[in-house]
Amino acid sequence: MAIIDFGGVKEEVITREEFPLKKAKEVLRDETIAVIGYGVQGPGQSLNMKDNGFNVIIGQSKKFMPDWERAVADGWEPGKTLFEIEEAAERGTIIEYLISDAAQKLQWPNIKKHLKKGDALYFSHGFSISYKELTGVIPPKDVDVIMVAPKGSGTSLRRNFLSGAGINSSFAVFQDATGRARERCIALGIAIGSGYLFPTTFENEVYSDLVGERGVLMGAIAGIMEAQYDTLREHGHSPSEAFNETVEEFTESLIKLVAENGMDWMYANCSATAQRGALDWKPRFKAATLPVFKELYQRVASGAETKRVIEICGRPDYREILGKELAEIHDSEMWQAGKATRDLRPKEGEKAGAKTAKGTGGRQSN
Repeated sequence: MAIIDFGGVKEEVITREEFPLKKAKEVLRDETIAVIGYGVQGPGQSLNMKDNGFNVIIGQSKKFMPDWERAVADGWEPGKTLFEIEEAAERGTIIEYLISDAAQKLQWPNIKKHLKKGDALYFSHGFSISYKELTGVIPPKDVDVIMVAPKGSGTSLRRNFLSGAGINSSFAVFQDATGRARERCIALGIAIGSGYLFPTTFENEVYSDLVGERGVLMGAIAGIMEAQYDTLREHGHSPSEAFNETVEEFTESLIKLVAENGMDWMYANCSATAQRGALDWKPRFKAATLPVFKELYQRVASGAETKRVIEICGRPDYREILGKELAEIHDSEMWQAGKATRDLRPKEGEKAGAKTAKGTGGRQSN
């Protein structure tokens, strides 16, 4: 492992230089990797492994025909590399359990009966194992239980793989029945195209993931954007102006600078007015949101968030409920303004005028 200093705290990570693809192929040369579910993570992970030369099959229920048809369109052949879930589970020696968290509870009896001594049960989320009292997912003692959790969507995992890059992933071993669990786990992390791998536990992964999704990654940022947009609109600013100052400049400029060099660098490359305002108001936003994050973490740790996921996402009419909730976002003035803004962006290959210095456009340093 390489030792990396993360802000004064040294952590161990595994890179592709230390554990190359060749070694991963040696570790997994006799394995049949059955990817169960062709929804969010399944396509990216399975296609990356297939392109990397691993023996991969797909388990997908025909009841969800759009996912089955997507698998066929991606080149998986029914009866050869594409099967119903139980048949794929029976054929596999590594079972990548990648259907939704709520569906994992429902499908578990059909998976468990096909697990054989020495198999590996693989997850990309610590949910079902960490909350096993709620999900009922309790693996047999004679199988490895491992996890590789890419820090991004399956779409991003695939896109980065095709570009030659990789998304960072965490990994964990919950149960080592064969003595090879850790080696299998790391090999799978390399196989799916991870940039580097860092160790965690199933519990730590699911706690951080649920907090992150409900917080900064999705819930908090969407809520903050709506609050700012609504405030600007209430004071007479146009939808275009409100959206550009709330979302467009953030997603198309500022956040990219943060990704490249960090928040301090982005601040340093903004105008003095923007710097001062951001530095003055950052503590107030932190003070306002810190109690919310503390409450969120406690709900995650207590299992309250998990109970809600299982209750709501496991309902037969959940797709209908979800569609209505997403439609509310889609149809809102803010995101209709967003669609109009995106349509106005220069298309790929079109010239947008002379290139300026790499920076934040209207926020460049004076």
